[in-house]
Amino acid sequence: MSLIPESQPTLAPQASTAPPKVGWRTRVLRIALALFTFEIGVFLIVFPWTENWSANWVQNFTPQLQNLWMNPSFRGAMTGLGFVNVYIACLQAVYSFRRS
Repeated sequence: MSLIPESQPTLAPQASTAPPKVGWRTRVLRIALALFTFEIGVFLIVFPWTENWSANWVQNFTPQLQNLWMNPSFRGAMTGLGFVNVYIACLQAVYSFRRS
C-alpha cells in the first residue's frame, strides 16, 4: 500500500491557434509606423554624408563636440542606426500584412 496517491494526468486547456483578428485601424497604425521608421532610417543613412551635416546648432552650442561630430566613425554609426531603422520598418510592414 502506497501513501502517495496516484496522480491522474491532467489535460491543460488548449489555446486557440488561430491568430486574433486585427482591425483596420491597427493595421493602418502599423503601416504608418513602418513608413515613419523607414523615412527616419533613410534620413540617417544619407544625411551624415552631406554638406549640411556640419551646419547645425549642436556644433555651435558645444564646440568641444566638433571633433566627434565630424569623425567618420560617428557618421558611420549614424548610418548603421539608419540601417537598423530600415530593417525594423521592413519587419513591421511584413508583420502588418502577414496577420489578418
